[in-house]
Amino acid sequence: MDEYGKVLFRAAGEISIGRRMHIYDNMDNEMAFIQQRLFRLMPRFSVYMGGSHVADIVKNFTLFSQDYRIEGLDWKVSGDWLAHDYTITSGGRYIASIHKHWMTWGDSFEIDIADGEDFVMVLAVIIAIECVIDNAQSS
Repeated sequence: MDEYGKVLFRAAGEISIGRRMHIYDNMDNEMAFIQQRLFRLMPRFSVYMGGSHVADIVKNFTLFSQDYRIEGLDWKVSGDWLAHDYTITSGGRYIASIHKHWMTWGDSFEIDIADGEDFVMVLAVIIAIECVIDNAQSS
């Protein structure tokens, strides 16, 4: 939803081996498809828009923290994973910040996206990272 409560996008999962998610606009047009890549050492999700592969969200190997890179866009994601607060940057340039709201019905996030940035891609990154966090907490 935007700041006025108008629904802009919705995400829908698909039953399959590995996570598969679709992002639809408010007219039910598919804006992005996110697919978990299985049989990898580290979690990896591929993002498709208009049927074309545009990026991979990859969790880097680290011992004591979580670190993600967005291959294909040169984005980096960093932050406090336990609090679900993180920032997306590219070469030091701000792309977006994400903050999870607690005590809400379902998952609710506040997302601030810099002017001119690809909001659908930002949503795809958030969905993929939240899937990785959810898988880690479930195991």
